[in-house]
Amino acid sequence: MKALVYNTLFDNRIALIDRDMPKIVSNTDAIVKVTMSSICTSDLHIMHGLVPRAKNNLTLGHEFVGEVVAVGKDVKQIRKGDRVAANCITFCGECYFCKRGFINNCQNGGWELGCRIDGCQAEYVRVPFADMGLTRIPISVTNEAALFVGDVLSSGYFGAEMCEIKQGDTVAVIGAGPVGLCAMMCANYMGASNVIAIDINNERLKIAQEQGLSNCTLNPNEVDIEDIIKKLTNNIGVDSVIEAAGTKETFEMAWKIARPNAIVGIVAMYDRNMVLPLPDMYGKNLTFKTGGVDAIHCKKLLDLIDEKEISTGFLITHKFPLKEIETAYKLFQSKPNNCLKIAITH
Repeated sequence: MKALVYNTLFDNRIALIDRDMPKIVSNTDAIVKVTMSSICTSDLHIMHGLVPRAKNNLTLGHEFVGEVVAVGKDVKQIRKGDRVAANCITFCGECYFCKRGFINNCQNGGWELGCRIDGCQAEYVRVPFADMGLTRIPISVTNEAALFVGDVLSSGYFGAEMCEIKQGDTVAVIGAGPVGLCAMMCANYMGASNVIAIDINNERLKIAQEQGLSNCTLNPNEVDIEDIIKKLTNNIGVDSVIEAAGTKETFEMAWKIARPNAIVGIVAMYDRNMVLPLPDMYGKNLTFKTGGVDAIHCKKLLDLIDEKEISTGFLITHKFPLKEIETAYKLFQSKPNNCLKIAITH
């Protein structure tokens, strides 16, 4: 089969090559024929050597939908022939952390697909703990609509959930990339009456506005964010902040625009340590929450898509067949303004 493999010996560190078909290794495994996958920024991080735990000579990818073609004898919920969406996190469902919903910290899993074991940017993929990591897609939900359930959409939901949003809250989302846009969508679903989108990319801010995800869009290169937020909130600050951008400046912005006793939910990944200036914050009584996505709501998110409560199809701005995935990577790395997510058809 064809697979997009990361190897430091390759000229571009990735290449579409022939690999052996995956096989059932554990009785809880499933083999999935991939019908559509996507490229994530974390795939680029692996390419650039920024993920120390990633293994070399590995098939990349962890965001996909497909059809189950084989299951281990201990798989009870998923059957051959099921059309499924995959969770980006591999988790057993039985360990201390899984039983408490902290699946990102699974003692028998974590971020495995496309990092520690072969991922989904191939014709077929082996999925460990299939009953946990795969969710049936409702009949009326398309592959495109379900593609981001287990990663980007789950990350946005995680960010909004961390903020404990109440009916009528004002929520600021820093970063209008795919995760930030999903966070806005989920904040609206959870009852926010005012969602403020903040980004330096006006094209992405326009998408947030056109999709009805935000009531207000702000570009820090054009306006004083702190000043505008004060005016918009009667000098109080926002009820919660979702930080989905991942820079030193956006980290600082997040705590500065939050009102006293607010929650700052951080879903961004940083390339260096961030410092909490506690003396400057003293008296604001802020709560910070951060971490890798605990993507435990895949079924709920698929149901919400099925019920037309949320929709992520607009995130797909480009499509490439698997045979052209190396070209797709080059486009994704160049980060043109009109590129949000790339769907790879298999």
